Amino acid sequence: MKHSELKSFLDEKVIQYNTLDFIESDPVQIPHLFSQKEDIEIAAFLSATIAWGNRTMIIRNSHKMMDLMGNAPYDFVMSHKDSDLERLEGFAHRTFNEIDFTFFIKSLKNIYQNHNGLESVYSKNQQLETMQKSISEFKKTFFEIPHQYRTQKHVSDPMNNSAAKRINMFLRWMCRQDNKGVDLGIWKSIPPASLSCPLDVHSGNVARKLGLLTRKQNDAKALAELDFNLRKLDPVDPVKYDFALFGLGIFEGF
Repeated sequence: MKHSELKSFLDEKVIQYNTLDFIESDPVQIPHLFSQKEDIEIAAFLSATIAWGNRTMIIRNSHKMMDLMGNAPYDFVMSHKDSDLERLEGFAHRTFNEIDFTFFIKSLKNIYQNHNGLESVYSKNQQLETMQKSISEFKKTFFEIPHQYRTQKHVSDPMNNSAAKRINMFLRWMCRQDNKGVDLGIWKSIPPASLSCPLDVHSGNVARKLGLLTRKQNDAKALAELDFNLRKLDPVDPVKYDFALFGLGIFEGF
């Protein structure tokens, strides 16, 4: 497929899948429940953190996390007492359990109290056309308070060759200016041009079939290759093609 043909094909798929109907079966629906900036970004961050496995289970457990925080995530993060954290006992989504959830609440409080919030931390260390160093530095800040080692695996680090799929998805939700109403675009300090596609087994397989990716592993090196090729198609909004790659893989079995 020629470059112009590939761009036309993928642009059509973006239009097909970047619609409000997409929200119904995607965890992006969780931050859409809220209107306050801090509620939106905390809900998005927690939901993206557990976004692996069965999508129905992801959405159900994301709703459960919101319920456990009284459907007021920012207030719960900032005002919780130790006794309030007891209600998290028994929560689990695959390997993300009550220990991890409890730490995430404490760390988020530290970030809002001492680092001016999630957007402020992520907007630091930005580089031209990549957020990977910023993501790595975010992880250092996130785990600067006492924690169990086990919880570190739930925040990816691109500098350890991770594709950081869930964090890149979270950043797409927060930063991409989407006139279709799917991505929320509430962060203005990070341009969509700097975002990376959330690379997983589905988008990776479709990208390889389309010639956008040659590397076999879905790692940071593969992500850099995919980013480079998607920016050829649209340097201003390269991650819009996540809708095309995801839709082709999940809904069309491409």
